Amino acid sequence: MDLSLETLTGVLEQADYRVRAGSHAEARVWPTGFDILDVNLSGGLRSGELVLLGGPQGLGKTTWVMQVARNVARSGRVVLVFSFEHDLQTLLVRLVALEAGRLGGPDAPSTSRIRQSFEGADGLTGSLAERLSGTDGGAKAIEVVQEYADRLVLHRSTGSKTGLDAIRAAIVKVTEEIGQQPLVVVDYLQKIHVPGNVPEESERITTVVEGLKDLALDNDVPILAVVASDKEGIQAGKRMRVNNLRGSSSLAYEADTVLLLNHKYDVVARHHLVYNMGNVERFKHYAVLSIEKSRTGKTGIDMEFYKRFDQSRFESEGRIVSEQLVDERVFTE
Repeated sequence: MDLSLETLTGVLEQADYRVRAGSHAEARVWPTGFDILDVNLSGGLRSGELVLLGGPQGLGKTTWVMQVARNVARSGRVVLVFSFEHDLQTLLVRLVALEAGRLGGPDAPSTSRIRQSFEGADGLTGSLAERLSGTDGGAKAIEVVQEYADRLVLHRSTGSKTGLDAIRAAIVKVTEEIGQQPLVVVDYLQKIHVPGNVPEESERITTVVEGLKDLALDNDVPILAVVASDKEGIQAGKRMRVNNLRGSSSLAYEADTVLLLNHKYDVVARHHLVYNMGNVERFKHYAVLSIEKSRTGKTGIDMEFYKRFDQSRFESEGRIVSEQLVDERVFTE
């Protein structure tokens, strides 16, 4: 019997059962914790969907997805992170810095200060909490991370070994051992290993993105994947768009949602800068997060969030961009 076949009657009966159970909608929607984004995504990410995040280098794509992972884990749900770019202690340091920043505000220890404690290079002695006890929020941040640490599962991934089969196996293992289906975070998509000799990057990326979409559907989990940009998309002063995602047109086609980060200063219209020079420095502190594609919510929505990169985070309270945005900066200092 072909198990992929299902009558519409069966689908309707399953949907009715889940609704009667009272947990269907809540279980399938995963708020990101970024308030205005969740509003415009009709609640957040969704099980069975593939969400891509793109943006220029250095604009905090890893910071953003780890903050989403943190928000989901702290809400009581499970997250599985595949990290191709960073070792696991680096991710832990960033999470502690994030929590310290939320607790201590501008006076909280920076990511570099917390890293010194983790590496024993702060000139102090004792445990991590003791080393950070003299900072605003540092010691408490360790406690907060411990509260959700068991729900945030990290996988140190490599481009030479970690392929779709490894991701599938990890999803199954986490689901069985913890008893919950996880939000899956991949950082980043182009690093996923494709076996065999596949010389064309576009073919490899097509294989990966189609495979991730299948994994999301087969396991009924949301997958949030960081995507690298092409050469044109990383040029300073240009706005990154969907066609700047590196590798294959299937990225935009297969994804259910595409989110793009841009420097606000790079994409704001000239007259906002020329006639108010005070905006020049102010805009540099903001990133614009745009919903370029969404099958369940609104598209063409531009939101801005304040960057706190010294604390490895964004301010989670954002707002709709009120200024006119352009595809290429026409103002130079």
